[in-house]
Parts: sequence; structure tokens; C-alpha cells
Amino acid sequence: MRKLSVLAFAVVAVSLASCKYQKNNVIEQNDVRKGDEWVYGVSPDSAARQLKNKYTARPELEVEANKIREKLYGKTGA
Repeated sequence: MRKLSVLAFAVVAVSLASCKYQKNNVIEQNDVRKGDEWVYGVSPDSAARQLKNKYTARPELEVEANKIREKLYGKTGA
């Protein structure tokens, strides 16, 4: 019984300690692209200019991607 209560206390302590883990796991870095319209758009509410690129569909690439996917993961049956 004593081992169980110690184990339960340890689990609770670790889970409570991990709640703020990501708050301490940060690093301040300078944003070299700050203000760049290509990445961030004209304003914070607008889409980035690079998202406006549209590409034509090429079905032969989908076939090739499916071959690679099948080779990596095997056949997936539904």
C-alpha cells in the first residue's frame, strides 16, 4: 500500500511539474524576415504574398507519389 501511494504521489508531482514545461523551453530570436510582405503579408490580418502562387495540376505526379507511398507503407486496404 505504501509503494502505491508513493508511486501515485510521484506521478501527480511529475504531471503538475510538466504543466509549465513549455513556458521555460523557449528562446528569444531575432526575426530576420520581420516586416517582409512575402512572408507575412501587408498586414497581420492579410495572407502572405507567397500563398497567392497557383500551380497547374499534374496527375502524373500523383501516380508517382502513390507508387512511392505504396513502396514505403505497403498497400493500404479500405
